[in-house]
Amino acid sequence: AMVCWMPELSSLAPRTKFGIKHTTRSARAMVTELRYRLDINTLHRDSGASALGLNEIGRVRLRCTRPLFVDDYRRNRVTGSFMLVDEATNATVAVGMVRGAVG
Repeated sequence: AMVCWMPELSSLAPRTKFGIKHTTRSARAMVTELRYRLDINTLHRDSGASALGLNEIGRVRLRCTRPLFVDDYRRNRVTGSFMLVDEATNATVAVGMVRGAVG
């Protein structure tokens, strides 16, 4: 999935756990891999990035505790989008688009 990280005081790194909200379902999710960070000015993929900071966009792999029935965002924007929520504060920390589901 492609995600945009929103909080200023924290960063998104692999092995971080969140709540995930997708359509009407909620579950717990963990970022298992940060594949790359996207430089929005040059569209360069920084595959050596270890975290995402404020307003940075990156490609991640998520593992969820429940099955989520998703579509690619290009096919269906409703079932292809999700939110990541900080479970301690219930604040939305990231929004994302599904770019290919892995079973």
